[in-house]
Amino acid sequence: MTIWFATGNAHKKAELAAVLQEHEIRIPADAGIEFDPEETGATFLENALIKARALYRLTAEKGLADPIIADDSGLCVDALGGRPGIYSARYQGVGRYGSEGGKKPDAAERNALLLRELGDNPNRKARFVCAMVLLFSEDRFFAVQETLEGEIISRAEGKRGGGGFGYDPILWLPELGRTVAELSEEEKNRISHRGKAAMALAKLLGG
Repeated sequence: MTIWFATGNAHKKAELAAVLQEHEIRIPADAGIEFDPEETGATFLENALIKARALYRLTAEKGLADPIIADDSGLCVDALGGRPGIYSARYQGVGRYGSEGGKKPDAAERNALLLRELGDNPNRKARFVCAMVLLFSEDRFFAVQETLEGEIISRAEGKRGGGGFGYDPILWLPELGRTVAELSEEEKNRISHRGKAAMALAKLLGG
């Protein structure tokens, strides 16, 4: 089965394809579809649905009726009141979400900012959250939300691992003694927030 994944992120596509191996995963760029919906939701689930419905309409215009998967994910840090949360990909600090009039910060800049904001706070608890939607039509969908629990490293020099992307190098997994960026692709797909959400949807697809 062909499934469209509402993302422009090649890393996410690879992760989903590794879980849904029995299906062909396509993203809008694969068909030359411009895709950049405005994420105006207040929760991960709301944003996932916005993306899923936006891509559903675009593929329907091309006469396609394949299922759509969309996710919204981010890092939630307890000591920062849950920030950066839904703003994780465009986080620029308190009250500065997005990149209007300026350069969107890259992953290293966002990681450094978060570590500065957290400072020496002893509460390092944090988690990756992923809301994932499997959508068959505008109002027919399944949704699941999963987490990967961990702790933020204590300093920038503690960043470890060359795998993954985004905030992976700064989320420490105490039970494994490694950061998310140090996990193999197989390990990450098995225990990550996105991997667990995808596996739940795979069961619905019979995979």
